[in-house]
Amino acid sequence: MTAAPREPVPPAGLSVLLDAVLDIGSELELRPTLQHLVESAVALTGARHGVLGVLDPGRGGLVAAVGTGDGPPGLPPDEDPDTVVHGPDTLAVPVHVQQTVFGRLRLTGKLPAPGPGGFTDDDLDLVRILATQAGIAIGNARLYETARQRERWIEGAAAVTTALLTGRPGDALTTVAEEARRLAGAEAGVVLQPTEAGGMEIVAAATTDDPATLLGATIQPGSAVLTQLLTGEPVFIDDSATDPRMTTEVRSRFGPSMMLPLQAAGRLIGTLALPRGPGARPYTSVDHLLATQFATQAALALVLAEAQAGRERLAVFEDRDRIARDLHDLVVQRLFATGMMLESTQRRTRAPEVRETLSHAVDELESTIQEVRTTIFALQQPPADAPTTFRGKVLRETAGAAAILGFMPSVHFTGPVETALDEAVQGGLLTRLRRDLAVASRRTAVSRIDITIDTRATLPDGRPGVRLTVTDDGTREEGEEPTATATEWHAPL
Repeated sequence: MTAAPREPVPPAGLSVLLDAVLDIGSELELRPTLQHLVESAVALTGARHGVLGVLDPGRGGLVAAVGTGDGPPGLPPDEDPDTVVHGPDTLAVPVHVQQTVFGRLRLTGKLPAPGPGGFTDDDLDLVRILATQAGIAIGNARLYETARQRERWIEGAAAVTTALLTGRPGDALTTVAEEARRLAGAEAGVVLQPTEAGGMEIVAAATTDDPATLLGATIQPGSAVLTQLLTGEPVFIDDSATDPRMTTEVRSRFGPSMMLPLQAAGRLIGTLALPRGPGARPYTSVDHLLATQFATQAALALVLAEAQAGRERLAVFEDRDRIARDLHDLVVQRLFATGMMLESTQRRTRAPEVRETLSHAVDELESTIQEVRTTIFALQQPPADAPTTFRGKVLRETAGAAAILGFMPSVHFTGPVETALDEAVQGGLLTRLRRDLAVASRRTAVSRIDITIDTRATLPDGRPGVRLTVTDDGTREEGEEPTATATEWHAPL
């Protein structure tokens, strides 16, 4: 017995179907295309609710659900996404994109209508045709969105490279973490680096709230995920809070995560982790690919920025060394020669006033030579950020002298040196300190220098003041044994 022929779809239904197909195909953005599909299916069949469950093409899990009203989920856990379900109260068909199941369209709750209740065969035909045409539109929209997503990641990688190579950011790793967090739509972006104990520690973080709460968190040695990270393999996690491979103390705060190697030129700089919040949309296989490519580009930019910074430091060293040589070979020698000429003239003259003036000039030249030599000491040290505190300025002067002396002078501060001393007094103290250190460094057999700055001292006239005392044990004159001698300098507060 042959089956009765199916009744053709009514012309009114074909008109609505055509309008629906045209409406779906007019969109380029993926989300509006999916929404139009569900709304058109509901309108065509008279369903109460409609929902489209979207699958991850790489892993098969449900990644999104687009629907109308408060309908049921797009794909029950026990339902095959590639089968058709046709019942009185449920109609479900797969949506294919290029021979692959993209998602599953489910309609429920047929509205009352004349005739038999529930979804009809005509409803099934309409939804099948709609799903087929929608698959083409979805494929185009998905290609467009993937292209836009790839473009954003490429632009982000270029922005990171530009920022690192122009030297604008204060922290290169934080710059990488922040840009990656923004591109991935993650709750946090962190960079981990290997520790001496064999684990990994978060050394840079960018979050939507306080990044300091993540800094210092570690993955302990022995973690199942650690071996992959230390060998430069990416790790993709569905839920950080429940994955047994995760051992960090902050894992309970996050859900899906990507952990990507920052590796370039055979060197593992660290790992870039991009965790999303609990219950957030899982990362797709496209996300994995684009983020991995970004991490590779960022690692190369970090290596290039480090090499560029090294070249710049070398150029500064060479320039400072040249200036120091010029000061030593030209300026100091000329000053020394001028001083000898004045001393020779002083010995030949008989006028007391002239002799006194020449003696004063010789002393001033000697002080100038000492100041220039102190400057030479400082130039021979690696450049560093200028200290802003008075203590830092004093320690910087002693560090410069230590490179010449071979030992670090001992420094003692007494009283509120940061609040009690104004800028003029600080400048005078530093000038005198440089002079005394230069004198001490020229003596032979110096093995110890003690520096004391006391803001609670009393001037000879009884006023409060500050006292600088510099004591060294060097030889004073030719043939004299080393002896500890102190020089003092006072200034009013």
